[in-house]
Amino acid sequence: MANRDLTVGEPGKVIRSYCLPLFGSVFFQQLYNLADSFVAGRFIDEGALAAVGNGYEITMVFIAFAVGCNTGCSVTAARHFGAKAYGKVRTAITTALIATVAVCALLTFGGLLFTPSLLRLIHTPDSIFASSVTYLRIYTYGLPFLFLYNLATGIFSALGDSRTPFYFLAASSTANIALDIVFVSQFHMGVAGVGWATFLCQGAACIPAVLVVYRKVKSLRANKAPFITSLALKDFSHVAVPTVFQQAVIVSGNMILQGVVNSYGVTVTAGYSVAVKLINLVTTYFTTIGTGLTNYTAQNLGAKLPPRAREGFRASVKFVWVIAIAMCLLYEFFPSILVQIFVSSPSQAVLQTATDFLRIASPFFFAPALKIMCDAFFCGAKKMGLIVFTLTLDLGLRAAAAVTCSAAFGTAFSVWFAWPIGWVIAAGITYLMYRRVSAGVGFKET
Repeated sequence: MANRDLTVGEPGKVIRSYCLPLFGSVFFQQLYNLADSFVAGRFIDEGALAAVGNGYEITMVFIAFAVGCNTGCSVTAARHFGAKAYGKVRTAITTALIATVAVCALLTFGGLLFTPSLLRLIHTPDSIFASSVTYLRIYTYGLPFLFLYNLATGIFSALGDSRTPFYFLAASSTANIALDIVFVSQFHMGVAGVGWATFLCQGAACIPAVLVVYRKVKSLRANKAPFITSLALKDFSHVAVPTVFQQAVIVSGNMILQGVVNSYGVTVTAGYSVAVKLINLVTTYFTTIGTGLTNYTAQNLGAKLPPRAREGFRASVKFVWVIAIAMCLLYEFFPSILVQIFVSSPSQAVLQTATDFLRIASPFFFAPALKIMCDAFFCGAKKMGLIVFTLTLDLGLRAAAAVTCSAAFGTAFSVWFAWPIGWVIAAGITYLMYRRVSAGVGFKET
Protein backbone atom coordinates (compact mmCIF):
# COMPACT_ATOMS: atom_id res chain seq x y z
CA MET A 1 0.00 0.00 0.00
CA ALA A 2 1.05 3.63 -0.62
CA ASN A 3 2.45 5.90 2.08
CA ARG A 4 -0.03 8.41 3.52
CA ASP A 5 0.29 12.06 4.53
CA LEU A 6 -1.67 12.61 7.78
CA THR A 7 -1.27 16.40 7.67
CA VAL A 8 -4.16 16.93 5.26
CA GLY A 9 -7.89 16.24 5.52
CA GLU A 10 -10.48 16.59 8.30
CA PRO A 11 -8.78 15.37 11.52
CA GLY A 12 -11.60 13.10 12.73
CA LYS A 13 -11.95 11.37 9.38
CA VAL A 14 -8.18 11.02 9.00
CA ILE A 15 -7.87 9.42 12.46
CA ARG A 16 -10.76 7.01 11.85
CA SER A 17 -9.69 5.94 8.37
CA TYR A 18 -6.09 5.48 9.52
CA CYS A 19 -7.11 3.48 12.61
CA LEU A 20 -9.67 1.15 11.01
CA PRO A 21 -7.04 -1.09 9.39
CA LEU A 22 -5.16 -0.99 12.70
CA PHE A 23 -8.22 -2.48 14.37
CA GLY A 24 -8.00 -5.40 12.00
CA SER A 25 -4.30 -5.72 12.77
CA VAL A 26 -4.80 -5.63 16.52
CA PHE A 27 -7.62 -8.18 16.26
CA PHE A 28 -5.27 -10.64 14.61
CA GLN A 29 -2.41 -9.63 16.90
CA GLN A 30 -4.61 -10.51 19.85
CA LEU A 31 -5.29 -13.89 18.28
CA TYR A 32 -1.61 -14.65 18.93
CA ASN A 33 -2.08 -13.88 22.61
CA LEU A 34 -5.55 -15.36 22.99
CA ALA A 35 -4.98 -18.45 20.85
CA ASP A 36 -2.36 -19.86 23.21
CA SER A 37 -4.65 -19.54 26.22
CA PHE A 38 -7.65 -20.75 24.22
CA VAL A 39 -5.96 -23.93 23.06
CA ALA A 40 -4.25 -24.57 26.41
CA GLY A 41 -7.52 -24.21 28.30
CA ARG A 42 -9.78 -26.15 25.94
CA PHE A 43 -7.45 -28.85 24.59
CA ILE A 44 -5.12 -29.49 27.53
CA ASP A 45 -6.26 -28.49 31.05
CA GLU A 46 -6.49 -25.64 33.55
CA GLY A 47 -2.89 -26.23 34.61
CA ALA A 48 -1.70 -25.58 31.04
CA LEU A 49 -3.88 -22.47 30.90
CA ALA A 50 -2.30 -21.22 34.12
CA ALA A 51 1.22 -21.98 32.80
CA VAL A 52 0.68 -19.99 29.60
CA GLY A 53 -0.96 -17.13 31.48
CA ASN A 54 1.77 -17.10 34.10
CA GLY A 55 4.49 -16.85 31.45
CA TYR A 56 2.59 -14.00 29.78
CA GLU A 57 3.75 -11.46 32.35
CA ILE A 58 7.40 -12.28 31.67
CA THR A 59 6.96 -12.18 27.90
CA MET A 60 5.82 -8.61 28.47
CA VAL A 61 9.41 -7.82 29.49
CA PHE A 62 10.54 -8.71 25.97
CA ILE A 63 7.59 -6.94 24.41
CA ALA A 64 8.53 -3.83 26.39
CA PHE A 65 11.82 -3.56 24.52
CA ALA A 66 10.21 -4.44 21.18
CA VAL A 67 7.60 -1.71 21.68
CA GLY A 68 10.34 0.74 22.63
CA CYS A 69 12.19 0.07 19.39
CA ASN A 70 8.92 0.30 17.45
CA THR A 71 7.96 3.64 18.99
CA GLY A 72 11.45 5.14 18.79
CA CYS A 73 11.60 4.44 15.08
CA SER A 74 7.98 5.35 14.38
CA VAL A 75 7.88 8.74 16.08
CA THR A 76 11.25 9.86 14.73
CA ALA A 77 10.54 8.75 11.18
CA ALA A 78 7.00 10.19 11.24
CA ARG A 79 8.21 13.66 12.21
CA HIS A 80 10.72 13.64 9.33
CA PHE A 81 8.07 12.26 6.97
CA GLY A 82 5.66 15.05 7.96
CA ALA A 83 8.42 17.58 7.25
CA LYS A 84 9.07 15.88 3.85
CA ALA A 85 12.70 15.25 4.86
CA TYR A 86 12.89 11.81 3.21
CA GLY A 87 16.66 11.42 3.52
CA LYS A 88 16.33 11.76 7.29
CA VAL A 89 13.50 9.21 7.20
CA ARG A 90 15.85 6.65 5.67
CA THR A 91 18.61 7.37 8.17
CA ALA A 92 16.18 7.14 11.09
CA ILE A 93 15.00 3.72 9.91
CA THR A 94 18.41 2.18 9.30
CA THR A 95 19.72 3.53 12.60
CA ALA A 96 16.75 2.02 14.40
CA LEU A 97 17.37 -1.33 12.69
CA ILE A 98 20.96 -1.55 13.95
CA ALA A 99 19.94 -0.62 17.50
CA THR A 100 17.03 -3.08 17.49
CA VAL A 101 19.15 -6.04 16.38
CA ALA A 102 21.69 -5.31 19.15
CA VAL A 103 19.00 -5.11 21.86
CA CYS A 104 17.30 -8.27 20.61
CA ALA A 105 20.54 -10.29 20.74
CA LEU A 106 21.15 -9.31 24.38
CA LEU A 107 17.60 -10.12 25.45
CA THR A 108 17.53 -13.49 23.70
CA PHE A 109 20.70 -14.58 25.48
CA GLY A 110 19.52 -13.26 28.84
CA GLY A 111 16.04 -14.73 28.47
CA LEU A 112 17.32 -18.24 27.78
CA LEU A 113 19.78 -18.03 30.68
CA PHE A 114 17.46 -16.62 33.36
CA THR A 115 14.05 -18.16 32.55
CA PRO A 116 13.79 -20.27 35.76
CA SER A 117 14.89 -17.35 37.95
CA LEU A 118 12.27 -15.04 36.45
CA LEU A 119 9.53 -17.60 37.04
CA ARG A 120 10.61 -18.05 40.65
CA LEU A 121 10.55 -14.29 41.05
CA ILE A 122 6.79 -14.17 40.44
CA HIS A 123 6.14 -17.15 42.75
CA THR A 124 5.13 -19.59 40.02
CA PRO A 125 3.35 -22.57 41.64
CA ASP A 126 5.40 -25.79 41.55
CA SER A 127 2.60 -27.64 39.78
CA ILE A 128 2.97 -25.49 36.65
CA PHE A 129 6.65 -24.52 36.93
CA ALA A 130 8.04 -27.01 34.38
CA SER A 131 5.36 -26.15 31.80
CA SER A 132 5.96 -22.43 32.30
CA VAL A 133 9.72 -22.91 31.70
CA THR A 134 9.05 -24.85 28.48
CA TYR A 135 6.64 -22.25 27.08
CA LEU A 136 8.81 -19.28 28.01
CA ARG A 137 12.02 -20.70 26.50
CA ILE A 138 10.33 -21.45 23.18
CA TYR A 139 8.91 -17.94 23.18
CA THR A 140 12.41 -16.56 23.73
CA TYR A 141 13.70 -18.38 20.63
CA GLY A 142 11.26 -16.30 18.59
CA LEU A 143 12.43 -12.91 19.86
CA PRO A 144 14.23 -11.97 16.59
CA PHE A 145 10.91 -12.37 14.77
CA LEU A 146 9.10 -10.35 17.44
CA PHE A 147 11.57 -7.47 17.34
CA LEU A 148 11.93 -7.20 13.58
CA TYR A 149 8.19 -7.41 13.04
CA ASN A 150 7.56 -4.66 15.60
CA LEU A 151 10.17 -2.49 13.93
CA ALA A 152 8.51 -3.09 10.56
CA THR A 153 5.07 -2.10 11.87
CA GLY A 154 6.58 1.05 13.38
CA ILE A 155 7.93 2.00 9.96
CA PHE A 156 4.60 1.30 8.28
CA SER A 157 2.87 3.53 10.85
CA ALA A 158 5.38 6.35 10.41
CA LEU A 159 4.76 6.35 6.66
CA GLY A 160 0.99 6.43 7.14
CA ASP A 161 0.44 2.85 5.96
CA SER A 162 -1.85 1.05 8.37
CA ARG A 163 -3.11 -1.61 5.96
CA THR A 164 -0.03 -3.67 5.12
CA PRO A 165 0.46 -5.03 8.68
CA PHE A 166 -3.18 -6.12 8.65
CA TYR A 167 -2.63 -8.42 5.66
CA PHE A 168 0.40 -10.10 7.22
CA LEU A 169 -1.27 -10.62 10.59
CA ALA A 170 -4.52 -11.89 9.11
CA ALA A 171 -2.71 -14.76 7.43
CA SER A 172 -0.21 -15.61 10.16
CA SER A 173 -2.68 -15.38 13.06
CA THR A 174 -5.16 -17.65 11.37
CA ALA A 175 -2.35 -20.13 10.77
CA ASN A 176 -1.31 -19.82 14.43
CA ILE A 177 -4.69 -21.04 15.65
CA ALA A 178 -4.63 -23.95 13.25
CA LEU A 179 -1.09 -24.98 14.22
CA ASP A 180 -1.88 -24.61 17.93
CA ILE A 181 -4.74 -27.07 17.61
CA VAL A 182 -2.84 -29.50 15.36
CA PHE A 183 0.28 -29.56 17.57
CA VAL A 184 -1.76 -30.08 20.73
CA SER A 185 -4.65 -32.30 19.64
CA GLN A 186 -2.97 -34.33 16.89
CA PHE A 187 0.71 -34.42 17.87
CA HIS A 188 0.05 -34.27 21.64
CA MET A 189 2.87 -31.76 22.19
CA GLY A 190 1.16 -30.06 25.16
CA VAL A 191 2.32 -26.58 26.18
CA ALA A 192 5.40 -26.96 23.94
CA GLY A 193 3.12 -27.31 20.91
CA VAL A 194 1.45 -24.00 21.77
CA GLY A 195 4.86 -22.34 21.98
CA TRP A 196 6.22 -23.75 18.72
CA ALA A 197 3.07 -22.80 16.80
CA THR A 198 3.51 -19.19 17.90
CA PHE A 199 7.21 -19.29 16.98
CA LEU A 200 6.54 -20.48 13.43
CA CYS A 201 3.73 -18.02 12.77
CA GLN A 202 5.63 -15.04 14.12
CA GLY A 203 8.32 -15.86 11.60
CA ALA A 204 5.70 -16.09 8.85
CA ALA A 205 4.58 -12.53 9.65
CA CYS A 206 8.06 -11.08 10.19
CA ILE A 207 9.91 -12.11 7.03
CA PRO A 208 7.52 -10.68 4.40
CA ALA A 209 6.98 -7.55 6.52
CA VAL A 210 10.70 -6.80 6.53
CA LEU A 211 10.92 -7.35 2.77
CA VAL A 212 8.05 -4.94 2.10
CA VAL A 213 9.58 -2.34 4.41
CA TYR A 214 12.82 -2.58 2.44
CA ARG A 215 10.95 -1.83 -0.79
CA LYS A 216 9.06 1.08 0.77
CA VAL A 217 12.16 2.72 2.17
CA LYS A 218 14.03 2.22 -1.09
CA SER A 219 11.19 3.93 -2.99
CA LEU A 220 11.40 7.18 -0.99
CA ARG A 221 12.59 10.00 -3.22
CA ALA A 222 15.66 11.19 -1.40
CA ASN A 223 19.28 11.92 -2.02
CA LYS A 224 21.79 9.41 -0.71
CA ALA A 225 21.49 9.39 3.07
CA PRO A 226 23.96 8.11 5.68
CA PHE A 227 23.20 4.64 7.03
CA ILE A 228 23.60 5.68 10.66
CA THR A 229 24.34 8.97 12.42
CA SER A 230 24.84 9.93 16.04
CA LEU A 231 21.97 12.44 15.76
CA ALA A 232 19.59 9.79 14.43
CA LEU A 233 20.63 7.41 17.21
CA LYS A 234 20.09 10.18 19.76
CA ASP A 235 16.60 10.93 18.40
CA PHE A 236 15.73 7.22 18.39
CA SER A 237 17.01 6.75 21.94
CA HIS A 238 15.18 9.87 23.16
CA VAL A 239 11.89 8.10 22.43
CA ALA A 240 12.87 4.43 22.66
CA VAL A 241 14.60 4.45 26.05
CA PRO A 242 11.72 6.14 27.95
CA THR A 243 9.28 3.88 26.12
CA VAL A 244 11.19 0.80 27.24
CA PHE A 245 11.28 2.19 30.75
CA GLN A 246 7.55 2.87 30.71
CA GLN A 247 6.93 -0.67 29.48
CA ALA A 248 9.27 -1.97 32.18
CA VAL A 249 7.17 -0.10 34.74
CA ILE A 250 4.09 -1.81 33.33
CA VAL A 251 5.78 -5.20 33.50
CA SER A 252 7.05 -4.63 37.03
CA GLY A 253 3.62 -3.57 38.21
CA ASN A 254 1.99 -6.53 36.49
CA MET A 255 4.53 -8.92 38.00
CA ILE A 256 3.67 -7.60 41.47
CA LEU A 257 -0.01 -8.08 40.70
CA GLN A 258 0.69 -11.57 39.32
CA GLY A 259 2.58 -12.43 42.49
CA VAL A 260 -0.37 -11.32 44.65
CA VAL A 261 -2.78 -13.38 42.53
CA ASN A 262 -0.51 -16.46 42.54
CA SER A 263 -0.63 -16.50 46.34
CA TYR A 264 -4.26 -17.61 46.09
CA GLY A 265 -3.43 -20.80 44.17
CA VAL A 266 -3.64 -22.25 40.65
CA THR A 267 -7.44 -21.93 40.35
CA VAL A 268 -7.43 -18.20 40.99
CA THR A 269 -4.37 -17.83 38.72
CA ALA A 270 -6.25 -19.55 35.89
CA GLY A 271 -9.32 -17.35 36.33
CA TYR A 272 -7.18 -14.24 36.51
CA SER A 273 -5.28 -15.33 33.39
CA VAL A 274 -8.50 -15.41 31.38
CA ALA A 275 -9.89 -12.17 32.77
CA VAL A 276 -6.70 -10.14 32.40
CA LYS A 277 -6.39 -11.20 28.76
CA LEU A 278 -9.94 -9.98 28.14
CA ILE A 279 -9.15 -6.69 29.92
CA ASN A 280 -5.95 -6.33 27.92
CA LEU A 281 -7.93 -6.92 24.73
CA VAL A 282 -9.94 -3.78 25.47
CA THR A 283 -6.96 -1.62 26.43
CA THR A 284 -5.16 -2.86 23.32
CA TYR A 285 -7.93 -1.40 21.18
CA PHE A 286 -7.46 1.89 23.01
CA THR A 287 -3.72 1.65 22.41
CA THR A 288 -4.37 1.00 18.71
CA ILE A 289 -6.16 4.31 18.39
CA GLY A 290 -3.35 5.79 20.46
CA THR A 291 -0.84 4.50 17.89
CA GLY A 292 -2.78 6.29 15.20
CA LEU A 293 -2.90 9.48 17.28
CA THR A 294 0.85 9.29 18.03
CA ASN A 295 1.79 9.14 14.35
CA TYR A 296 -0.85 11.71 13.44
CA THR A 297 0.53 14.05 16.11
CA ALA A 298 4.15 13.43 15.09
CA GLN A 299 3.48 14.11 11.40
CA ASN A 300 1.49 17.28 12.13
CA LEU A 301 4.04 18.66 14.57
CA GLY A 302 6.75 17.85 12.04
CA ALA A 303 4.73 19.91 9.55
CA LYS A 304 4.35 22.67 12.20
CA LEU A 305 0.56 22.26 12.59
CA PRO A 306 0.03 22.08 16.40
CA PRO A 307 -3.64 23.20 16.43
CA ARG A 308 -4.46 20.37 14.04
CA ALA A 309 -2.72 17.94 16.41
CA ARG A 310 -5.06 18.93 19.24
CA GLU A 311 -8.11 18.50 16.99
CA GLY A 312 -6.95 14.95 16.36
CA PHE A 313 -6.71 14.36 20.12
CA ARG A 314 -10.33 15.39 20.68
CA ALA A 315 -11.53 13.18 17.84
CA SER A 316 -9.56 10.24 19.24
CA VAL A 317 -11.06 10.60 22.73
CA LYS A 318 -14.58 10.46 21.28
CA PHE A 319 -13.59 7.38 19.30
CA VAL A 320 -12.23 5.44 22.29
CA TRP A 321 -15.12 6.34 24.57
CA VAL A 322 -17.60 4.80 22.13
CA ILE A 323 -15.55 1.60 22.29
CA ALA A 324 -15.32 1.80 26.10
CA ILE A 325 -19.10 1.94 26.45
CA ALA A 326 -19.63 -0.99 24.07
CA MET A 327 -17.06 -3.20 25.78
CA CYS A 328 -18.36 -2.32 29.24
CA LEU A 329 -21.83 -3.51 28.29
CA LEU A 330 -20.42 -6.71 26.78
CA TYR A 331 -18.31 -7.56 29.84
CA GLU A 332 -21.03 -6.67 32.35
CA PHE A 333 -23.79 -8.75 30.78
CA PHE A 334 -21.94 -11.67 29.14
CA PRO A 335 -18.80 -12.40 31.22
CA SER A 336 -19.50 -16.12 31.65
CA ILE A 337 -19.82 -16.65 27.91
CA LEU A 338 -16.53 -14.86 27.30
CA VAL A 339 -14.72 -16.90 29.94
CA GLN A 340 -15.98 -20.17 28.47
CA ILE A 341 -14.39 -19.30 25.15
CA PHE A 342 -11.10 -20.16 26.88
CA VAL A 343 -12.15 -22.99 29.17
CA SER A 344 -14.77 -25.44 27.89
CA SER A 345 -15.83 -26.67 31.34
CA PRO A 346 -14.38 -24.25 33.89
CA SER A 347 -14.62 -25.03 37.58
CA GLN A 348 -16.94 -22.78 39.53
CA ALA A 349 -13.96 -21.11 41.21
CA VAL A 350 -12.27 -20.26 37.88
CA LEU A 351 -15.52 -18.93 36.42
CA GLN A 352 -16.32 -16.86 39.52
CA THR A 353 -12.83 -15.38 39.68
CA ALA A 354 -12.89 -14.25 36.05
CA THR A 355 -16.47 -12.89 36.06
CA ASP A 356 -15.90 -10.97 39.31
CA PHE A 357 -12.82 -9.29 37.86
CA LEU A 358 -14.54 -8.35 34.60
CA ARG A 359 -17.64 -6.90 36.27
CA ILE A 360 -15.62 -4.82 38.72
CA ALA A 361 -13.21 -3.40 36.13
CA SER A 362 -15.34 -2.84 33.02
CA PRO A 363 -17.44 0.17 34.22
CA PHE A 364 -14.19 2.11 34.48
CA PHE A 365 -12.91 1.54 30.92
CA PHE A 366 -13.43 5.24 30.17
CA ALA A 367 -10.45 6.09 32.42
CA PRO A 368 -7.67 4.08 30.71
CA ALA A 369 -9.17 5.16 27.37
CA LEU A 370 -8.63 8.84 28.21
CA LYS A 371 -5.21 8.26 29.74
CA ILE A 372 -3.95 6.30 26.72
CA MET A 373 -4.99 9.14 24.38
CA CYS A 374 -3.11 11.67 26.53
CA ASP A 375 -0.03 9.44 26.52
CA ALA A 376 -0.29 9.01 22.75
CA PHE A 377 -0.33 12.78 22.30
CA PHE A 378 2.68 13.14 24.62
CA CYS A 379 4.53 10.48 22.62
CA GLY A 380 3.89 12.20 19.28
CA ALA A 381 5.11 15.43 20.86
CA LYS A 382 8.19 13.60 22.27
CA LYS A 383 7.18 14.44 25.87
CA MET A 384 8.37 11.03 27.02
CA GLY A 385 9.07 11.96 30.62
CA LEU A 386 5.37 12.67 31.17
CA ILE A 387 4.40 9.22 29.94
CA VAL A 388 6.87 7.52 32.26
CA PHE A 389 5.51 9.51 35.20
CA THR A 390 1.84 8.78 34.51
CA LEU A 391 2.45 5.08 33.89
CA THR A 392 4.50 4.78 37.06
CA LEU A 393 1.65 6.44 38.92
CA ASP A 394 -0.97 4.14 37.37
CA LEU A 395 0.89 0.89 37.99
CA GLY A 396 2.17 2.02 41.37
CA LEU A 397 -1.35 2.75 42.55
CA ARG A 398 -2.67 -0.55 41.23
CA ALA A 399 0.13 -2.59 42.77
CA ALA A 400 -0.12 -0.79 46.12
CA ALA A 401 -3.91 -1.16 46.16
CA ALA A 402 -3.68 -4.88 45.33
CA VAL A 403 -1.16 -5.58 48.08
CA THR A 404 -3.12 -3.47 50.59
CA CYS A 405 -6.50 -5.01 49.76
CA SER A 406 -5.07 -8.52 49.86
CA ALA A 407 -3.46 -7.92 53.25
CA ALA A 408 -6.51 -6.19 54.70
CA PHE A 409 -9.27 -8.49 53.42
CA GLY A 410 -7.43 -11.69 52.52
CA THR A 411 -9.56 -12.38 49.44
CA ALA A 412 -8.85 -12.38 45.71
CA PHE A 413 -12.15 -10.52 45.20
CA SER A 414 -10.77 -7.45 46.98
CA VAL A 415 -7.69 -7.40 44.73
CA TRP A 416 -9.75 -6.66 41.60
CA PHE A 417 -10.62 -3.17 42.91
CA ALA A 418 -6.98 -2.20 42.39
CA TRP A 419 -7.66 -1.69 38.68
CA PRO A 420 -10.39 1.00 38.99
CA ILE A 421 -8.38 2.80 41.69
CA GLY A 422 -5.25 3.05 39.54
CA TRP A 423 -7.10 3.83 36.33
CA VAL A 424 -9.27 6.68 37.62
CA ILE A 425 -6.64 8.55 39.62
CA ALA A 426 -3.98 8.23 36.92
CA ALA A 427 -6.40 9.29 34.15
CA GLY A 428 -7.43 12.41 36.05
CA ILE A 429 -3.86 13.52 36.69
CA THR A 430 -2.74 12.69 33.14
CA TYR A 431 -5.56 14.74 31.60
CA LEU A 432 -4.64 17.76 33.71
CA MET A 433 -1.08 17.40 32.43
CA TYR A 434 -2.34 17.19 28.84
CA ARG A 435 -4.30 20.41 29.30
CA ARG A 436 -1.19 22.16 30.52
CA VAL A 437 1.05 20.83 27.72
CA SER A 438 -1.45 21.49 24.93
CA ALA A 439 -1.96 25.08 26.12
CA GLY A 440 1.79 25.75 26.11
CA VAL A 441 4.02 27.35 23.54
CA GLY A 442 3.51 25.76 20.12
CA PHE A 443 0.28 24.03 21.10
CA LYS A 444 -2.08 26.92 21.82
CA GLU A 445 -5.02 27.06 19.47
CA THR A 446 -5.75 30.21 17.50
